[in-house]
Amino acid sequence: MNKFFIFLILFYLTAGCSLNSNSKFWTSSENINKEDTNFKKIVLDKKNVLNKEFNPNLKVKLKSNYNKNFSENILSNNNGRVKYDGDLKKISRYKFSKIKNFDRYEPEISFFKNDIIFFDNKGTILRFDENSKLIWKKNYYSKSEKKLNPILQFSVNKNILVVVDSIAKYYMLDLNTGNLIWSKNNIAPFNSQIKIYKDKFFVIDFTNTLRCFSLKDGSELWNVITENTLIRSQKKLSMVIVEDNLYFNNSLGDVTAVDTKDGQILWQLPTQSTLIYQSAFSLETSDLIADDRSLYFSNNKNQFFSIDLRTGTFNWETTINSKIRPTIIDNLLFTVSLEGNLIILQKNNGNIIRITDIFDNFKSKKRSKISPIGFVVGIKNIYLSTSNGKLLIIDITTGKTISTLKVDNEKISRPLIVNKDMFIIKDNAIIKLN
Repeated sequence: MNKFFIFLILFYLTAGCSLNSNSKFWTSSENINKEDTNFKKIVLDKKNVLNKEFNPNLKVKLKSNYNKNFSENILSNNNGRVKYDGDLKKISRYKFSKIKNFDRYEPEISFFKNDIIFFDNKGTILRFDENSKLIWKKNYYSKSEKKLNPILQFSVNKNILVVVDSIAKYYMLDLNTGNLIWSKNNIAPFNSQIKIYKDKFFVIDFTNTLRCFSLKDGSELWNVITENTLIRSQKKLSMVIVEDNLYFNNSLGDVTAVDTKDGQILWQLPTQSTLIYQSAFSLETSDLIADDRSLYFSNNKNQFFSIDLRTGTFNWETTINSKIRPTIIDNLLFTVSLEGNLIILQKNNGNIIRITDIFDNFKSKKRSKISPIGFVVGIKNIYLSTSNGKLLIIDITTGKTISTLKVDNEKISRPLIVNKDMFIIKDNAIIKLN
């Protein structure tokens, strides 16, 4: 008899543990547009999360204003909601020599006034005006360096352009003339975003080292070395800056917070087990994004994290398989899984409120070969690019794909919206739509 009662007690304790704060609950409301909800909640098996839709009839209404502070968005990586509702008619193409291995990298456009800054396969930097007219082109590579087909990353600050590349060079140009201001060499190639902040710029190289350089002359001011691996993923690493602190990830999935003034480490947080470390080359992490309190990102190992900026501790973790940049709007997080599901979460607790299948128009045989590349949220629609050259237009309210535009036959970049125009990069051109 005593054994029976003991069994009952253990049963209830075990059942109770399965409903703790780490369990994922899901709203069953038909409409949501604010954070404070008292809807009835149910629990779904995490193993089935990515294989089925959830609350597909739930309608999401956004109330937020559109992002206006472009420089602040660059520091936080959060695109938010942009004021765009174009008809997607092709206006012009900015052509250049075909970039080899374009599908392995994530090059991005930079803008100066209304002009576009990009590069070609030999490292030539191009400045086009809004009418596709070439303003200037400059190349600062030797004949042997050109043969290495450098991949360039840019960051603009006032009238200057900071350039880092995949062959360990970094330099600065005058954006008005394209003339070289200074040029330096690093001990390892670069593989990250660039962030300019005050009189410094920051970038991560292939040794998983964050380096801080002076804008004035390119001299290295300090660096932060994190654990390194012999084999690394080609996925570009990411960083955000919030209130004088910089947060970055490395190829092992570790996240580090440092003071931008002197490089002092504030905290470090591993997100992967030792077993994952041994196969770090297969880990692909989304861009980090941030608000004023938390850091958010996901990876291709079925993990989506929220981390407290101040303490470096996990706020929550949920099961989402995605390596593309998420977006914060209001109190919601938007992301797209590698399986082609649009997923909306509550940012404060990681509760998923809706999953809709946005790849449902693709034939089942081809679907497994298609992956999402990146998205931007507009006034009414979400615009998602894919690895097979398509642009999906998805209704925000319903989460359904309403149309598909063929941009190319192969991989295209994440769409970028500037001055009410959309820009998409392919391997030999930039396509401008409105």
